[in-house]
Amino acid sequence: MARKAKSDSTDAAANPGRLKQIALTYKMTRKADPKIGLIIAAVGIVTFGVFLGIGFLIGYPVYLGILGFLLAFLAMAIIFGRRAEQAAFGQMEGQPGAAAAVLQNVGRGWSTTPAVAMNRNQDVVHRAVGRAGIVLVAEGNPNRLKTLLAAEKKKMARIVVDVPVHDILVGKGEGQVPLKKVRTTMLKLPRVLSGAQVASANDRLRAMGDLMSNMPLPKGPMPKGMRMPRGGGPKGR
Repeated sequence: MARKAKSDSTDAAANPGRLKQIALTYKMTRKADPKIGLIIAAVGIVTFGVFLGIGFLIGYPVYLGILGFLLAFLAMAIIFGRRAEQAAFGQMEGQPGAAAAVLQNVGRGWSTTPAVAMNRNQDVVHRAVGRAGIVLVAEGNPNRLKTLLAAEKKKMARIVVDVPVHDILVGKGEGQVPLKKVRTTMLKLPRVLSGAQVASANDRLRAMGDLMSNMPLPKGPMPKGMRMPRGGGPKGR
C-alpha cells in the first residue's frame, strides 16, 4: 500500500510538470506563430466533424464519433509538435551554438563533440561520428569556414584515414543546409562503418583532443521551456 501511494504521489507530481511544460511550449510557439491556436482548433474540429459525418451516413455516429475524437486529438498533437519544432528552429536560426543543440539530439548511434574548431569571429565546427563516418557541421561565415574545415580535415587525416568525412555548412545560402534539415541530412547519409569501426574512430579522435578542453561553449540559444525533438541517442562523448 505504501509503495502504491508513493507511486500515485509521484505520478501526480509528474503530470502537473508535463502540463506546465506543454503550456510553456505553447506560449513560446505562439510568440513565433500567433495562429497556432486557430490552426490546432481547426484541425481538431475538421477531423472530428469528418468522422462524425461518416458515422451518420453509415448509421454508427457514436462509434465513429469516438474514433473521430481520438483521431482529432492525435492530429492536433502532431500539428502542435511540428509547429513548435518549426518555432524552435526559427528562434535558434543564426545564433551561435544552434547547430550544436541540434547535434545533441540527432539520434541513436551518433557521438557528438561541439566546437572542435573555432575562430575569434565565432565561426564554429562541430563533429559527429556515426555509422556514416565523420560529419563536420560548420556554422558561421561560409568563406571563413572553408579554412576551418580544411584545417580540421587535415588534422583528422593523420589519425582516421580509413573513415569517410562529410561536411555540412549550416545556413540558407547556396550549398548550405538549413538548420532544421541538418538532422535529416545526417540520417540520410549511407551507413558504411560497423559499430567496432565507429568505436575505434571515436577513440582515435578523443586522443586527438578538441577545443572543449580549453574553451567552454555557451549552452546554446534554446528558448526557455522549448524542447528539441529527441532522437534517443548518445549525447556527446
